[in-house]
Amino acid sequence: MGTLRDLQFALQLKIEELRQRDTLIDELELELDTKDELIRRLQEELDRYRATVTLPGPSEAGASTYSCQAVTEDKHAAKGKTIISVPFTVDLQSLAVDSHRSCDKSPESHRLIQAAFLKNDLLKNLDEGEIRAITACMDLTTISQGCYVIQEGTNGAQAYVLEEGKLDVTKDGLKLFTIEPGDVFGELALLYSCTHTFSVSAHTDSKLWVIDRESYQTVLMQSRLNSLSHSMELLSSVPFLRSLPEDVIMKLSDLIEQTHYSDGDYIIRQGATGDTFYIISRGQVKVTEQKPGHDEQVVLSQLCDGQWFGEKALWGEDIRTVNVMASGEVTCLVIDRETFKEIIDGMLFDSCHELQQSQESQLKSDKDPDLLSFSTLNDFQIICTLAVGEFGHVDLVRPRSNPQSLFTMRVLKKELIFNSGQREYILREGRILMEARCSFIARLYKTFRDAECLYVLAEACLGGDLGSLLKDKGTLDESSARFYTACVIKGLTFLHCRGVVYRDVKPENVALDQHGYAKLAGSRCLKKVEAGKKTWTFCGTPGYMPPEIILNKGHSVSADLWSLGVFVFELLSGG
Repeated sequence: MGTLRDLQFALQLKIEELRQRDTLIDELELELDTKDELIRRLQEELDRYRATVTLPGPSEAGASTYSCQAVTEDKHAAKGKTIISVPFTVDLQSLAVDSHRSCDKSPESHRLIQAAFLKNDLLKNLDEGEIRAITACMDLTTISQGCYVIQEGTNGAQAYVLEEGKLDVTKDGLKLFTIEPGDVFGELALLYSCTHTFSVSAHTDSKLWVIDRESYQTVLMQSRLNSLSHSMELLSSVPFLRSLPEDVIMKLSDLIEQTHYSDGDYIIRQGATGDTFYIISRGQVKVTEQKPGHDEQVVLSQLCDGQWFGEKALWGEDIRTVNVMASGEVTCLVIDRETFKEIIDGMLFDSCHELQQSQESQLKSDKDPDLLSFSTLNDFQIICTLAVGEFGHVDLVRPRSNPQSLFTMRVLKKELIFNSGQREYILREGRILMEARCSFIARLYKTFRDAECLYVLAEACLGGDLGSLLKDKGTLDESSARFYTACVIKGLTFLHCRGVVYRDVKPENVALDQHGYAKLAGSRCLKKVEAGKKTWTFCGTPGYMPPEIILNKGHSVSADLWSLGVFVFELLSGG
C-alpha cells in the first residue's frame, strides 16, 4: 500500500514538474518570439540604411531589372563632400492641401506605380500609406519619340515611373541600356539637387508618371508629422507620462516601436517575465486571468484604441499577472524599461548640464575682451592662402596692429552663394557660431562684406584637421581616438544643450589647434531646432548620414549621435 502511495506521489511530482516545464517552455517561446520580432525590425532598419546609403549601381544581369538611379548620379558624391538640399518652406495649411492633391489614375496605373516603388532600393522603404499618398500626387506626362526626359549635365528635381513605351539611357553618346515599363528612374533627385550624369530619351512614344522633389518631401513630411502627432497624443494621454515636458514626449515618440499582432496572438502571457509597456494604437485586446486550479481563463476586461497595459514593467515588476490577447488585428506602441529609464534619467541630466553650460558660457563671455569690435577689413594683412573651397578661399591673416595674433579669413563670393541657393545656410551658420563660446568649437569673431564678397574672420586652428591626420596615419591608436572623440562630444554637447544640431560630424570638420585640441569647425548644416520639433532638410555627408535623414523621417540633435559613431569607427579603422 505504501509503495502505491509512493508511486502516486512520485507521479504527481512528475506531473507538476512537467507542468512547470511546459510553463517554462511557453515563456521561452514567447521570449524567443519577442527576440525574433526585434531581430526582424533591426534587420529591416539595417536593410533600409544599406539600401539607401549604398545606392547600388546596375546589375550585371541586365538593364531591364535595373533601378535607374543606378547610373549613379555621381557614383555618387565624393565621399567627403557635404550635400545640402535646396531649402523649401511650407506651412501646415499648404501641407494639408498638398498631401491631399491627387491626379486621376486607373487601378492598373496605381498597381504599376506601387509595384515599381516596391522593387526600387530607395522607395521600397516607404510604408504602404506613404506609397499610396505619393502615387496619388504623381502626374502623367507624354514624351514623343526622340525627345529627352533627362539630359546629361542638368540638375534633377523629379523622379519618373515609365508606364508605356521604351526609353534609352546614354552617357557621353554611348547607349547603356533600355528602360522598360514599370521601372523607376531619377529618384535621387527626390533627396537633393544632383547633376545628372546620363541622358534619358524616348526610344518610342512614351507615357510617364512624374513627381517633383517638393511634392515628395511634402507628402512624407505630412505623413510623418501625422504619425508623430498621433504617438505624442497617445503618450500624453497616459496619466504618469502627462506631466513630462514636450521634448521628452518627443524623444519617447521617436524611440517607441510600432508592433502589429494578429487575431489570437498573445501580447502578454500570465506568469512570464516582461519589461515592456504597451499603448493600443489601433484595435482591441482581451485581458484574461487563469485562477490557480482552473483550466479556463476568466475574461477581466476589453481594452481598445488609446488604452494601455503593462505599465508596472517600467517600474521593475517583471512577472506578468494576466494574459493580454489580440482580438482581431491590433497595432501597439511598445517601449521597454531600459529605453524609458534612459530618457527619464537623461532629462534630469540635461537640465542640470544645461544650467552648468550656461554658467560657464557666461563666465567665458564676460572674460573675453571684444578687441575686434572696431576693426575693418583693411586692418588685416594676408599672410597666405590656406585652402580653396566651393564659394571662395581661406586666407591666414594677422591684424596690422598686432602681428603676433593669427586668424583665418574665409572669402566667399556672393554670386556663387546666391546661385547655389545656400545663402540661408551660410547666414545661419554665422549667427550660430557668433554666439558659440566653447573651447571645443572654432570661434567666429566677425564678418565683413563688400560689393562682391562676404568675409568671415575666425579662429586660426593651425594644426590642420583630423581628416588630413587620418589620411597620413591611416588609423589612430585607441588613446588618441578617445581623446579626439571626447573633444567632439564636448562641442556637440554645448550645441545640443542650446537646441543646435550639427549634422556633419566627420574628421574633415574637426580642426586641431596649436596645442593639439580638437574643435568642431563651422558647417552650413548647423541649425537650431526648437524643443519637441524636428527638421527635414536632406543635409550631411554620404556615409555619415543617419537613417532618419536619408529616409526623410525628420530629425533633431540625436542625428549627430549616428554620425559620431561613424566618426569613431573611422578613427580606429581608417574608414
